[in-house]
Amino acid sequence: MGFIFLDEGMSTFTADTGVFKKFNRGSVELLSSMRFAITLLTIISIASMIGTVIKQGEPYANYVNQFGPFWAELFNGLGLFAVYTAWWFLLILAFLVLSVSFCVTRNAPKMLADVRSWKEHVHEGGLRALHHNFEYASKLEHSAAASAVAERLVKDGYSVKTLIADDHSKVMAKKGAASKWGYIFAHSAIVFICLGGLLDGDLFTRAQIWFGGKSILPASTQGMLISDIPSKHKLSADNPSYRANIFVPEGGTSSTALLNATSGSIIQELPFSVALKKFHVEYYSTGMPKLFMSEVLIKDLDTGKEIEAQIKVNEPLIHRGVAIYQSSFEDGGSKLKLRGYPIQGSINSVKSSFIVNGEVGQSTALKSSNGTSYSLEFVGFRPTNVENIANASGETDVRGVAIQKADAGLAQAFNNRLGSGAKTSKATDLKNVGPSVQYKLRDASGQAREFSNYMQPLFLDGMPKFLLGVRESAAEEFKYLRIPADDNLSLNEWLTLRTLLQDQGARQRAVQRFGQSLSQQSGFVASPQAIAQLKESAIRSIELFSGASDFAIKLAEESGTSPGGFVALGSFIDRAVPEAEREKAAEVILKVLNGVIWELWQEARAQLKLPTAKQDENSQRFIQAATSALSDANFYPAPLTFQLDSFEEVKASVFQVTRSPGKNMVYFGSLLLVLGIFAMFYLPERRIWVKSLGNGKNLFAMSTSRKTLDFEKEFNKYQEDLNHGN
Repeated sequence: MGFIFLDEGMSTFTADTGVFKKFNRGSVELLSSMRFAITLLTIISIASMIGTVIKQGEPYANYVNQFGPFWAELFNGLGLFAVYTAWWFLLILAFLVLSVSFCVTRNAPKMLADVRSWKEHVHEGGLRALHHNFEYASKLEHSAAASAVAERLVKDGYSVKTLIADDHSKVMAKKGAASKWGYIFAHSAIVFICLGGLLDGDLFTRAQIWFGGKSILPASTQGMLISDIPSKHKLSADNPSYRANIFVPEGGTSSTALLNATSGSIIQELPFSVALKKFHVEYYSTGMPKLFMSEVLIKDLDTGKEIEAQIKVNEPLIHRGVAIYQSSFEDGGSKLKLRGYPIQGSINSVKSSFIVNGEVGQSTALKSSNGTSYSLEFVGFRPTNVENIANASGETDVRGVAIQKADAGLAQAFNNRLGSGAKTSKATDLKNVGPSVQYKLRDASGQAREFSNYMQPLFLDGMPKFLLGVRESAAEEFKYLRIPADDNLSLNEWLTLRTLLQDQGARQRAVQRFGQSLSQQSGFVASPQAIAQLKESAIRSIELFSGASDFAIKLAEESGTSPGGFVALGSFIDRAVPEAEREKAAEVILKVLNGVIWELWQEARAQLKLPTAKQDENSQRFIQAATSALSDANFYPAPLTFQLDSFEEVKASVFQVTRSPGKNMVYFGSLLLVLGIFAMFYLPERRIWVKSLGNGKNLFAMSTSRKTLDFEKEFNKYQEDLNHGN
C-alpha cells in the first residue's frame, strides 16, 4: 500500500510539474508576442492622452472645482491626476519592458543567424516562386558566367558567395543586412527608454512610500517649519531619483526641495544648500521676460565647500549628480502698502479710505464698521503685467474679458456688465500695464474670494479705467469691475459720486437741479405739469438705481444681491410698463437717470474742490462709464477693495532639482531608435540568386524586405543587362 501511495504521489507531482511547465511556456509565449506588446503600447498611449488632457499634479481642490466631488473622487481613485506615477501605469510600463525584452531575446538570434546565412540550399522551385525572377542565356561556360555575374554584383555593393561544381554553378549575393539590426535596435530602444523612464520617474519615491514607511505630507499641514516636519515625510539625500522644486528668496537659503503630489507633498533633502544672492530679470519692450538668471552660492553639506555660480534658463548647474535648473521666478515676500476703499453699502466719503501694510504670503485681520471681521491675505504681487490692449471695432480685449461698446443696447446695458472670461480672436497689442496685487478677503466663516487689482488704470474705450478683478476659486477666470479714473488718475471722483448716490438728501438736490436745468435749456418748452412728471420720473429712476426704493429692496431680497442698479430699473420696466411701450420708456428713463447722475457728479466735484465739468464728449464718456460701474458695484462680492499704494519688491527663484540615473539610458535608447528606424526604412535587405540551368541558360531571382521604386529599377536594370549580354 505504501508503494501505491508513493506512486500516486509521484504521478500527482509529475502532472503538476507538467501543468507548471505548460503555464510557464504559455506565459513566455504571451509576454514575447508582438500582439501583447502592441496592446500595452496602446494602453500607454491612451493613458498618455489622458495625462495630456487633464492637468497633472494640481491640488485636489482644483479638480473638485473642475469636475465636481463625485468625478474628482473617481478620477483620483483611478490615478488620472497623476497618470505617469500611478501604480497601474508603472506596472504596464514594467510589463512592456519584459514583453519587448523577451521578444528581442527570442527573435534576435534568429535574425542574426539569418543575416549570416547565404541561403544556398534554396532550390530552383523556390527561386521561381519569387515574384522577381527571369531566365537569360549566356554564351560563356557556366563557371565563367558565374564569375562574371559575381564580379558585377561585387561592384554593385553586394557581398557574394559562389558555388561552382563540374556541371553547374550558383551565385548568392546579399546586402542591407543592417535592416535586421534595425529591428533589433528599434526594439531594444523601447526597452532602454522605458527602463530610463521607470528609473527617472517616481518609482523609487513610490517604493519608499509603499515599503519604506514614508508618507505624503497632507496639504492641510503644509506651512510647518522644515525642522518640525516628521522624518516619515522626508526623503534622504541618497534618494537615487527625484524631480523636485526649491523656492529661494533673495538673501535666503534652502537645502530641501518639495515633491508635489495631488494630496500634498513630500520633502526631499539635498546634499547641498542653495543660497540666492541676487536674481536678475530682463524684459523686452513689451514687458515680456527676455532673460532671468540667478546668482547662487552652493554649499556642500558634507565637505563645507562653497561654489559661486550663475544659473540661467536652459543652462543648469550640475553638482554631485544633481542638476539645478532655473525653472521660474516668483515673489519672495514683497512688502506692500495697500489703500482700502469701501465699495458697497453706506459709505461716508472718499476720506473713509485707510492704509494696510503687509507682506506677500502673510495676512492681517480687519474689522468693518458694522463689526464684521475679515482676514486680508496677501497672495501675490506682480511688478509687470503684459496684457493685450488691442482696440478693434470699438471693443478692447483685456485678459480675455469682453468690453462692451459705449452705445450697447439696453439688454446689454442691464445684463452684461461684469463680462466673462471668453477669449476673442481680435488683434493683439501687448503692453506692460504695470504692477498688480492679488489678495484674498476671508470672512469669519472661512469663505474667501480672490481679488486681482492693477495699480494703474488701463486705457480702455478711449479712457482710463481701473480694473478690479474677482473670482470665486483658482479654477475660474477673473471677472472685472471697471471704474473710470478721474483726471488725476484716481478713484476719488467715482467714490465721492458713489457716496452721494447713497445719500437721500444728495439725490433730492440732484433731482431739483435736474429739473431746473431742463427749465433753463434754450428751446425747451414744457408745462409745469410736464416738468413735475419729469421730476417724478427722475425721483423714481434714481431711487430704483440707488436701491433705496421698496421695489429695489424687495427685488434684492428675492435675487440675493445688493439692491439697485440697472437690474432694478429693468425689472421695474418689465413689471410696470406694457411690452409695446417698454423700449420707449427705457430710453426716457436712461436719459433722465444720466441727467440726475450728472448733477450728482457736479456736487461730487464741488466737494473735491474741482470746477464744474464741461458738457463735452469726454465728460459724457466718463458719466456713462461711472453709471455702469455704479450698477456693477452691486455685484461686487466684497464691501472693500484695495489698491496698491506702494511696494518694496523682493524676488525669489524657483529651481528644479533632478537626479536622473536613467537619463543616459534614455539618450542611448533614443540613439538606438534613430539608428534602428533609419536602418529599417533606408537600408532594406536584398538578396540575389543566380543558378545555372544547363545549355547556357541561367535563372536570376531577387528578393527584398521592402519593395521600393529603387528595387524595381535595379531589378529591371539587371534583366535588361543580362538579356543583352552585358
